[in-house]
Amino acid sequence: MRSEKQVYDTILNFARMNERIRVVTLEGSRTNINIPPDDFQDYDITFFVTDMQSFINDDNWLNVFGERLILQKPEDMELFPAVEKGFSYLMLFTDDVKIDLTLLPLDLIDEYFTWDKLVKLLLDKDNRIKHPPVPTDIDYRLKKPTDRMFDDCCNEFWNTTTYVVKGLCRGEILFAIDHLNDIVRKELLRMISWSVGFEQGFDFSLGKNYKFLKQYITEELWKRLISTYNMDSYLHMWESLEQCMTLFREVSTTVAHRLDYPYPPYDEKISNYVSRQKKKYGIKSDDK
Repeated sequence: MRSEKQVYDTILNFARMNERIRVVTLEGSRTNINIPPDDFQDYDITFFVTDMQSFINDDNWLNVFGERLILQKPEDMELFPAVEKGFSYLMLFTDDVKIDLTLLPLDLIDEYFTWDKLVKLLLDKDNRIKHPPVPTDIDYRLKKPTDRMFDDCCNEFWNTTTYVVKGLCRGEILFAIDHLNDIVRKELLRMISWSVGFEQGFDFSLGKNYKFLKQYITEELWKRLISTYNMDSYLHMWESLEQCMTLFREVSTTVAHRLDYPYPPYDEKISNYVSRQKKKYGIKSDDK
């Protein structure tokens, strides 16, 4: 694998020699001093250019960055259309280096610096940026929930629990899995993150997809949380759902106490609903 210096040298030497490229920035985890570096970190690079179309018309210029294993151009896809204002090249190279390179028109540069605070200026040929930003992950840190945020989280968790139940009772396990994973579990993780904030402070980030959560909760809670990812049968789906419900109840009760906010009635009503549906459809603990 190329060293970090070698990768930056390749990127910046190319940018310096190309008149169409006026500004180069770095985003993402490589700008964040709180993220431990490793070989899997992408180089999230943006080129601000005077003529985007001349780059887009021919991919041969990408060869300067190395031999690629795979290339994806999100803005050029029909099945997965991107919504970016620029044009992106997601590249994995044969030496395992990963560069995600985005082209943006030069006239978007002022707007760009309002999008994200994890940005580092690497090259500015025309001294356009008078006050280069200092990268900070402040936008990604835990935020103390308002009363309304807390209630919204509880409402979303318990409301979507009924969709999981519907899928399981109908025998539509894929429907149930999607709702458990995409919504119910996300709200559980959100609630757990708030409990971490009350214990550790709201001045740090748990990382993308809560990837650092394990460091801040008990081993018992971690094991219980991980057990909810077993969804390979109807039995395990019921167990995972009910474990999610139990965990959410425990953690949200604690958070409500810390907020000095009444615990909403969704839990009792939906828990009774779940029990009623299991009884109605004759679902037993040993059902497969």
